Amino acid sequence: MLSAEDLAFITGTLGRDLTDVEAACFENLWSEHCSYRSTRSLLKTLPTEGENVILGPGDDAAIVRYSDSLALAIGMESHNHPSYVDPYDGAATGVGGIVRDVISMGSRPIALMDPLYFGSLAAEKTRYLLEHVVAGIGDYGNCIGVPVVRGETVFDPSYQGNPLVNVVCVGVVDPERFLTARVKAPGTRLVLFGSSTGRDGLGGASFASRDLSEESEAEDRPSVQVGDPFTEKLLIEATMEMAETGKVLSCRDLGAAGLAGASSEMASTFGARIVADRVHLRETGMNAVEIMLAESQERMLIEVAAEDVALMGAIAAKYDLGWSEIGEVIAEPRYIVEFAGETVCDLPIDLLVGGTPRCALPKAPRTVDTTYTPPPGDTKALALAVLSHPDIASKVWITEQYDHDVQVRTVSLSHDAAVLRLEDAALVLSCGCNPRQIALAPYANAANAVYENAANLACVGAEPLCIVNCLNFASPLHPEVFHDMEQAVLGLGDMARTLGAPVVGGNVSLYNESDEYGTEIKPTPSIGMAGKGPVRCWTKAAAGDILALVGETGEHLGGSVLDAVTGCGGAAPAIADPSLLPLIRERVAADRFSGVTDLSKGGLLVALAKLAPNAEVRLSGDPVTALFSETYGRFLVAVKNEADLAGLPHAVIGTAGGEGLRIAAGDEKVVLSPEEIEFSLSSITRLMRY
Repeated sequence: MLSAEDLAFITGTLGRDLTDVEAACFENLWSEHCSYRSTRSLLKTLPTEGENVILGPGDDAAIVRYSDSLALAIGMESHNHPSYVDPYDGAATGVGGIVRDVISMGSRPIALMDPLYFGSLAAEKTRYLLEHVVAGIGDYGNCIGVPVVRGETVFDPSYQGNPLVNVVCVGVVDPERFLTARVKAPGTRLVLFGSSTGRDGLGGASFASRDLSEESEAEDRPSVQVGDPFTEKLLIEATMEMAETGKVLSCRDLGAAGLAGASSEMASTFGARIVADRVHLRETGMNAVEIMLAESQERMLIEVAAEDVALMGAIAAKYDLGWSEIGEVIAEPRYIVEFAGETVCDLPIDLLVGGTPRCALPKAPRTVDTTYTPPPGDTKALALAVLSHPDIASKVWITEQYDHDVQVRTVSLSHDAAVLRLEDAALVLSCGCNPRQIALAPYANAANAVYENAANLACVGAEPLCIVNCLNFASPLHPEVFHDMEQAVLGLGDMARTLGAPVVGGNVSLYNESDEYGTEIKPTPSIGMAGKGPVRCWTKAAAGDILALVGETGEHLGGSVLDAVTGCGGAAPAIADPSLLPLIRERVAADRFSGVTDLSKGGLLVALAKLAPNAEVRLSGDPVTALFSETYGRFLVAVKNEADLAGLPHAVIGTAGGEGLRIAAGDEKVVLSPEEIEFSLSSITRLMRY
C-alpha cells in the first residue's frame, strides 16, 4: 500500500482521488525497488563516465567499449526476497531478469556471475535455500545456454532469514548498433511479445521493498514469478533477429512493476497510451490492475514504426512467441491506460516516473568494538578451522551444477577470476565483497571490495574496464544502516575513481532483514567487475618455485575468517594501496611469475592452500597475524628466479614442493598434510551431499 504521506502528496498534486490502476502503478513505481528514493542522492556521487563508457547508468544495462568492433552490455540485479520465499523460482527468475536486461540492449548474453550470501550452513533451512537457489540458477542458465563463470558464496548468521541472490550478466553487441530503452518519437507503436501474461508476480516490486516476516513464505508466494528458460531462449533469438532488422527503435524487458513499469519508464520522454485489453493473456477474467502489474516472465516491449508492426509479429511467431500491439507513443506527457472501453489511468508521466518526493533520512554511525582477544587453541587447529569455513571451502558442489563451457569461450575459471576468450584478447570477470569487514569499517572496506576485484583481475594480467554493483542493505529507516550505506557508497566510488574503473550500473536492494530470525543483513555492496587482458590460465606454483610475499602485513583480524570461527575480533583492514596493481599486472602479462594470487579471505594461509598447497614456508612475527591477517594490497607470488621480484616490496618466505604445507612461524611449526587440507576444504561438499 502507498504510505499516507505519498497518497496525500499524489492526490494533492492531482486534485482528485486515484483509480485502482493508478494506485497500483504508484505503489510499485514509487517503491524503493523502482524509484531509488532513499539512495538516489548517494548514487549520484559515483563515477559513471570513462573513455570506454558508451552508455552509463539509467538504461536496462550499460554499454562499455571492449574494442573497436565490440562492446559489452553489462548489468547486475538482485532477487533476494523472492529467493527466500521460493528459492528455486526466485533464483531462476533472477537470472532470467538480468539476462533480459542485457538482451533488451540488442546484446547477446555470454556470461553470468552469481554472488550469493546465506546464513549459517549448519542450519537445515540454509542448506535447503542453498540447494534450491543453486539449482534454480544452474537450471535456468544451462537451459538458455549462458554459462555461469564466476561467483562468490558467503555464509554469515546475519543472512539467516534473508539470503541475498545477486546476478551479473555480460553480453556483446556492436558498439554502433545497440538498442536503448527510451522511445524515440510520438506516433510509433508499442509491441509486447513473449510469454502470455498471467497473475504471477503481482506486486513484486513493492514486495521487494519490505522486510520479510514469519508469514512471508505463504503470503508472498504469489509475488514470486515462475520462469520458463525454454521460452527465454526463444526470446533471446527473437530479440536478436528483431534487432538485426534495424527497425527496433527502443526496447525494454518487463521486470519490476510489469507492463506498467516497462511502458511508463520507456515512454517517459514523451507519453504513452496503453490498451490493456490487447495484451495476450494466459488466464481469463484478468482485470486491468492484474494485466498492468503482473510480473510474468519472458516478456519484452519494443517500439517500432506502424508499418513495421507486422514484421515484428512475424518474427515473434517464427519463434512460437505470442505478441500484441498494445499501444502507442503520444506527444502529450501523460500515461494513459484504457480497459474495457474506459480510461482507467490518466497520469502526468513525469509524476509517475521519477516524481517521488525527495527523501532525507537520518543517519548515525554505529558503535563498533575492535577489541582483539587472542584466539584459543594451537595454530594448526586454527588453520584447519579457517580452511573448513564455508567461505573458504571448495565450491565444487556448487560449480559442478553449472555448464561453464557452453558458447566455448571459457579459458580459465580457477580461483582469482574467470577468463573468457573474446576476439583476440580475454574478457576477465570477478565479483563479490566482504560484508564482515564492511560492517566494521564501511568506507574503507567497500573501497577494498573494489580493490579486491581489481586485484583478482591483476592476477591474470587484466585491467578493469567497468564496475556494476548491487547495494544490499537492511532498512534505510535505521540511522545506522543509512550511515553504513552512505559510507560504503562513498568508499566504493573513491576507489573506483582511483582505479579508473567507472560504475556503469547496478541495483539497490533494501529492507533485507527478518522478523522471523530477528536479523538484519550486514552491509553488502556486492561488486561485479569486467576487465580486459591477455588470454591466459591461472596456474599454481610448481615444485622448486620460490615463494614470496609482496606487500606489508598489518594486524587486521577484525571481520576475518579467523574472527568468524573464533570471535577474536580486532581491527578491520585499512584501505589498500593500489600502487602494486599495475606492477603485478605487467609481470603476469610478461610471464614473469609461475603463479600469483592476492591475499584476501583467510589471509596467507588460504593463499598458500590455493597457490602452493605443497610447500616449505618460514614466517616471522606472531604466527596468528602472519597466517590469518587479511590486510589488502598483498600478493603471494611464485617465481623461478628471485630476480623476477626486483622492484617489488617483498620477502621470500619459502619454496614450493614436497608433501603438504610445512610452516615454521616464530617458535611454532605447523604441518598440514594433503589429506587434512583436502578434508577441510571439502566441508560444503560433505554437508550438501550427505
